[in-house]
Amino acid sequence: MPTIDVRGTAIGYTDTGAPAGNPGAPAVVFGHGVLFGGWMFRAQLEALRDRYRCVTIDWRGQGETPATSVGYDMDSLTADAAGLIGALGLAPAHWVGLSMGGFVGQRLAARHGELLRSLTLLGSSADADSPATAREETLLAWVHTLAGITPVLGKVKPLMFGPAFLGDPASAAVIAEWRRRLAASQRSGIRKAVLAVARRPAVDGELGRVTVPTLVVTGADDRALPPAHAERIAALIPGARLEVVADCGHSSALEQPAVISGLLAEFLDTVERAAVGA
Repeated sequence: MPTIDVRGTAIGYTDTGAPAGNPGAPAVVFGHGVLFGGWMFRAQLEALRDRYRCVTIDWRGQGETPATSVGYDMDSLTADAAGLIGALGLAPAHWVGLSMGGFVGQRLAARHGELLRSLTLLGSSADADSPATAREETLLAWVHTLAGITPVLGKVKPLMFGPAFLGDPASAAVIAEWRRRLAASQRSGIRKAVLAVARRPAVDGELGRVTVPTLVVTGADDRALPPAHAERIAALIPGARLEVVADCGHSSALEQPAVISGLLAEFLDTVERAAVGA
């Protein structure tokens, strides 16, 4: 995976490049959820790369981006995302963010709307974590730092994945890959990323400033951020569209790849047609 210097930090990313015969194709930038990396969107990249330039970003300390001493808070990650979009010449781009990637996407759209063509939020929230949730996340982060993923796996898996996915034997390979990739990550970086999620401030007061077309998607069985979070976002962003995916937990891009890819393709194509018509 290549890296690019963004504000003095090497940020890992992937880039499919422009589709053949369409050098000016709009870009779609994907921001992953905590404990993952841009790899979680590979099905969506395959579904969209024939007509969009698809780029993934790995947040600090996750995926292929090395751990840093600072810069894990949502404002810093938003600056990283804006820097990547600028450095690669992607603006205005479509943003697709899952969970943590959605926390960043909301801030990008509210504060740097000129960088975006549209906003898609998967399993995200505009609110701060409750004190109880923040305490639990903090404890899990420190246990993982000291002892690895195995002692916390029983707590974390049902938050990351829904019951239908966990109960399907065909999911075993994806779960094993997720666990292997997580185990290979620097524990200090994962701890800082989780703590940044646990301590993030609410962004609900800024969502009235979002002007780009917005799609909000939630898994019906999401335990980490239940559908009420998505409903609240959709109510706060003018004109936002809400979709609830059945038999799906928090990691919708992996759990229901065909459904998410279909929703994205339809939404992005609609946005592009409207832009041409305008």
